[in-house]
Amino acid sequence: MVEPGLATAASLAAVRAAIRPGITTLELDALAEAAIIAAGGESNFKLVPGYRHTVCASVNADVVHGIPNNRPLEPGDIVSIDSGAILGGWNGDSAMTIVLEDFTRPDLVAERRLLADITEGSLWAGIAALASARHLNEVGAAIEDYIVEHGRGHRYGILEDYVGHGIGKSMHEEPPVYNYRVRPRGPEVKPGLVVAIEPMVVRGSIDTIIQDDDWTVTTADGEPAAHWEHSVAVHPGGIWVLTAVDGGAAGLAPFGVTPVPIP
Repeated sequence: MVEPGLATAASLAAVRAAIRPGITTLELDALAEAAIIAAGGESNFKLVPGYRHTVCASVNADVVHGIPNNRPLEPGDIVSIDSGAILGGWNGDSAMTIVLEDFTRPDLVAERRLLADITEGSLWAGIAALASARHLNEVGAAIEDYIVEHGRGHRYGILEDYVGHGIGKSMHEEPPVYNYRVRPRGPEVKPGLVVAIEPMVVRGSIDTIIQDDDWTVTTADGEPAAHWEHSVAVHPGGIWVLTAVDGGAAGLAPFGVTPVPIP
């Protein structure tokens, strides 16, 4: 699953390089697709019945599953891009959140970047926990603990209706990967397990609505949201982040975890 993971990473890298005020999410969608094709893959999002785009682009109060459109992005927007690739019959899935600069509203930008940074940090906390976990639901506990510790003084909520998942021959497989502490311990963590870990964090209430397009999930109170995701493999030597070019080395370093390449 390394190749589809790297194709997915390439699509997000293309978006990161191009995103700016004035560009549309439809333009970003085309760049992501071109990167996946250049890597020898195809978009797995386009294989989902009823969905016609390479990425989901969720802006401001949209949390996940936002449909790319022709609205130019504006300074200060917080933008989550979720992308996936299929190559050789195997899938990759990853997401990131970017806040666009707005020099006229530095407080808004700082507030939104903090939300994005804490959400990304919680993702890496969950991945780090997976490296030594005996049961899968230790991941969600680590994510929640990170958000509680680093989000003190802020009204952050972790979405409960949308969680991570297994990934392999299909983009979405069992088991579910919770982003918060639950009572069951979950499946045993052992070599062969591959999961997409994806915390979705909002400022304010975790209540959401689905827009009339039947895809876009939006916060009910209109507060901003962030979404980060990586696909991670457990193998006999350790873990490897399939959708990170360095296998997750940089993100895991603060947690004292070193990813091990798949033999």
